[in-house]
Amino acid sequence: MSSVFGTLFRVSTFGESHCPAVGAIVDGAPAGMRLAESDIQPQLDRRRPGQSALSTLREEEDLVTILSGVEDGITLGTPIGLMVHNKDQRPGDYQEMSQVPRPSHADYTYQVKYGVRASSGGGRSSARETIARVAAGAIAEKFLAERHGVEIVAWVDSVGALDAGSVDLERITRELVDRHPVRSGNPDMSQAMADLIAQVKSRDDSVGGTVCCVCRNLPAGLGEPAFDKLDALLAHAMLSIPASKGFEIGSGFSGSRMLGSAHNDPFVDKGGRLGTATNYSGGVQGGISNGEPVYFRVAFKPPATVALPQKTARFDGSETVLEAKGRHDPCIVPRAVPVVESMAALVLMDLLLRQEYRKR
Repeated sequence: MSSVFGTLFRVSTFGESHCPAVGAIVDGAPAGMRLAESDIQPQLDRRRPGQSALSTLREEEDLVTILSGVEDGITLGTPIGLMVHNKDQRPGDYQEMSQVPRPSHADYTYQVKYGVRASSGGGRSSARETIARVAAGAIAEKFLAERHGVEIVAWVDSVGALDAGSVDLERITRELVDRHPVRSGNPDMSQAMADLIAQVKSRDDSVGGTVCCVCRNLPAGLGEPAFDKLDALLAHAMLSIPASKGFEIGSGFSGSRMLGSAHNDPFVDKGGRLGTATNYSGGVQGGISNGEPVYFRVAFKPPATVALPQKTARFDGSETVLEAKGRHDPCIVPRAVPVVESMAALVLMDLLLRQEYRKR
C-alpha cells in the first residue's frame, strides 16, 4: 500500500478509522523553523467531526501531539512525528457490515486486494485518514506563508444542484469562508446549502458537492515537466482524497467549449513583472506556475454509507438488505475544505523545495 506522498517534502501517513491513533511522519521539513502544536491544531479543528449539525456526530477533539523533529519550538531538520488519538471509536456499529460490503464503499475492493480488511469504519479508506494529511499540510502551509507569503483558501462551491456562484479569487479568505458551517464562498447561498444537507440527513441519505481552491502569491516556475507538472500533481493529490471523483483547473471542462482566441491569456506588464490579463489557464502553463493565482475545483461524491435500506449482496453473494449503522457525514464537502487546502500545500511545498535546490 502506498502511504507516502512527495519527493523532497515526504509525508508518510498511518492509522485506521477505529484504531488507537492516526498520524504522519514528515520528512524534509527545513531546520530552524518555529513549530508548535498550536500551528497545526487550527486546521485540524476545521476538519474534525462533530463541529456542526451538518457533520457526523462522532465526538473527537483531534488534538495533535508532536513526537519528534522539534526541540524548544524549533524544527531540527529531522523527521517530524505527528499523532492524533482516536477516542470515540464504536467498532460495534459495523458488526453487520463485516459480512456485507457497503455499496460504492471500499469494503469489497480492499477485501479483494488484500484478502483482509479493517472491518470497522472503513479502515484506511475512511475520511479519518485525512487527519494526517491536514496535520502535515499545516507544516507546509506555515513554511509557504512565512517564506513566500503564499495564501491557500478553499471553499464549498456547490452542494448537490446548488451552486455558490462566482467568487473573487483575490479577496476570498478563510475568515469569510468560516462564517457559516457549510463553508460556502458565497454567504448568500450558505443557508440554502445547509438546508439541503439537513433535508438529506433527515431522510438518512447523503449528497455530494464541489470544493474550489485558490493559491495566491506563488512564484513563477513551480512544476517539473513532463510527469510532475504542477497541475498533474495537484490532480494526483486531490483525487487521492477519499470520496473525490473529479478535478479541473482553470477553465477546466468549460474551456473545451471556447475558441482559442477567447481562451488565450494575453500577457501584460504588472508592475515590473509579466502577468496575464485573464486567467483561464488557472495559473499554470506547460505544467509550470506563471505567477498568477492557481485555482482549481474538486468534485466529491455523496458519502457511500447511508442508513436508508439498500438491496445489495453479502460477500458470499446471497441477497440482503443493508441499513448501515454508524455516524457518517450526510455531505463531506464542508469538512473537505481544509483537506483540499492541506493537499495543495503539500504539493506546493515539495515543488518549491525542488525549485530552490535547482537554483542553488
